[in-house]
Amino acid sequence: MLRPQDTATRERKNLNGLWAFQLDAEGTGRSAGWWRDALPASREMPVPASYNDIVPDLAVRDHVGDAWYQTTVRVPKGWAGDRVVLRFDSATHRAVVWVNDMEAARHEGGYTPFEADITDHVTPGAEARVTVVVNNELTWETLPPGKVEETPQGRRQKYFHDFFNYAGLHRSVWLYSTPVAHVSDITVVTGLEGAAGTVRYTVVGEGAADHAVRVTLRDADGATVAEGEGAEGTLRVEDVHRWAPGDGYLYDLEAALVAADGTVVDSYHQSVGVRTVEVDGTRFLINGEPFYFTGFGKHEDAAIRGKAHDDALMVHDFELMEWLGANSFRTSHYPYAEEVLDYADRHGIVVIDETAAVGINLGVAGGILGDVKGVTFSDDTMGEPLQRTHLQAIRELIARDKNHPSVVLWSIANEPESDTPESRKYFEPLFAEARSLDPTRPIGFVNVMLAPAGKCVVSDLADVLMINRYYGWYVNTGDLAAAEAALETELRAWVEGQGKPIIMTEYGADTVPGLHSVVDMPWSEEYQDNLLAMYHRVFDRIDAVVGEQIWNFADFATSPGIFRVDGNKKGVFTRERRPKGTAFTLRRRWNKDA
Repeated sequence: MLRPQDTATRERKNLNGLWAFQLDAEGTGRSAGWWRDALPASREMPVPASYNDIVPDLAVRDHVGDAWYQTTVRVPKGWAGDRVVLRFDSATHRAVVWVNDMEAARHEGGYTPFEADITDHVTPGAEARVTVVVNNELTWETLPPGKVEETPQGRRQKYFHDFFNYAGLHRSVWLYSTPVAHVSDITVVTGLEGAAGTVRYTVVGEGAADHAVRVTLRDADGATVAEGEGAEGTLRVEDVHRWAPGDGYLYDLEAALVAADGTVVDSYHQSVGVRTVEVDGTRFLINGEPFYFTGFGKHEDAAIRGKAHDDALMVHDFELMEWLGANSFRTSHYPYAEEVLDYADRHGIVVIDETAAVGINLGVAGGILGDVKGVTFSDDTMGEPLQRTHLQAIRELIARDKNHPSVVLWSIANEPESDTPESRKYFEPLFAEARSLDPTRPIGFVNVMLAPAGKCVVSDLADVLMINRYYGWYVNTGDLAAAEAALETELRAWVEGQGKPIIMTEYGADTVPGLHSVVDMPWSEEYQDNLLAMYHRVFDRIDAVVGEQIWNFADFATSPGIFRVDGNKKGVFTRERRPKGTAFTLRRRWNKDA
């Protein structure tokens, strides 16, 4: 699915702003046909934004069920004769969309886009009513999973992941036009041949089978460096400027549908970073050179706006990572807004791209929630319906992000159960599907502490070992000497047993800013600093460790509970992006100029 853009043949109109909004905890809006008229008792709500923290009311923050959004848009008069498309960059966790009185789209999954051709439902020059009902319920069949419980106080959502279940329209909504005959998809795969680069392309067109395809590749200055004809082909670029970590050089590939008389019917521009990614033994290679990941697990999370995308916050976060010397991050634990990946492409930031498969582990959930019991993988819990949802999530993630040079590794799940025969049966088809969709990138999942080296039965399917460990925090609490010995012993066991690159994708300690101690006291800023330093000593002693991504970049919201005081405090920055003491230590480790 191509993103909306303005070209010589296309236009787009952003629908962000204040929409009418109404909660529907009883679920009566669908049977009453709320989409057929103005919402009966609405208030204004910003889009994009999570609705949970906008209104100072627990009934809004903890709402379970349907939430309705509605706006009116005038379709540009100049779009007459064109194809008109309505697109949602995300709706968490599922949505149904109506345009005027007609249902236009349905989508499951809170972090990938969906769209509908509404040409037959609207009139250029006239207004159209857009209504969407967003539902935030999590079940055994959803990603992330969860369950809704009926209590005397009303419906309550229980979920198994350790971040707040924000909901709403978190990203932009678009109305855009294309010609009837249009480019519908582009795939690029790049390679290197000495000083030259190759760009293998596939262009899919719809609406006119007899149109020719012409592609033009231009450098950053706009000069043409290669041209091609046909829906598939390979372009060669001599003296190519490689995309590399810290050097986000992008070429522009213009794909055009051309009529028999030479008229360009439609054109679309796809940015291209020419680079290669591969795994060689215990090395992770970008452009044939060993790469070492430094950075973070992050969250799309901020006060008031929740998980809504915000350009100002995005740029500030990237600037803070650059200040630290970080070169990478993981989109924990869901696909991030496409604007984030675009920025990473342009600035040479390396990305581990992850599905929303978090919480697929009742053993971990029991540690977080305290009263969760049962078998993770079964017909009554996380079975084939969840696996089907997971497969579709992988398909949508790769379809959306396949052309981003910043994305070097797919993560298909975070901390799932992976030490049982049932987990092996669950994950084998997922790895096979991901590899069939994209054989050019390594694939992995993030291993949890309950499935250490020697017990995990899924890690052999992965190209790279991604590991979350909390020695010194959840185990060996306050005893960094014991934690260091345990960490090194396990990492060496992974090296001996798997012989693959290891990225430590989570490690850290909850830290209260301003809490100080002259001895190793958990929750103090000094303890966070000393714990991270201990991990770094171990990493430096093991060649197979090719990355360190601290949990977390910044403090973030979680469900309320006695284990979390105003959220997770493992951030190197506070939720307001103020540095804790260890930020300056990291800057000295990661930034040669610091």
